[in-house]
Amino acid sequence: MRSLPRGSILVLGSLLAAFLMSGFPYLRPNPWIALPALFSLLGTMDTLRCIQRRWSLYHGGVILCLYMDLMAISMVLFFLLYPYCPPIFPHA
Repeated sequence: MRSLPRGSILVLGSLLAAFLMSGFPYLRPNPWIALPALFSLLGTMDTLRCIQRRWSLYHGGVILCLYMDLMAISMVLFFLLYPYCPPIFPHA
């Protein structure tokens, strides 16, 4: 069964969990952030299932929710991957 609020709540809850697990603003490596990343992808797939074939205002709203999901996924992946990246400009 399709549910637009369930997908959005799952994505936003995953973003909140990743935010708390990362220790922002002092990002530290935490491989457990992969779980919120997975749940945010599942929530995006649930939102994607709500798209209709013909354009309507509901279809436009679902597309806006998908853009919100993409921004949340990018933040979760940032929290997951950034602590493992070496610095580009090391301190002098």
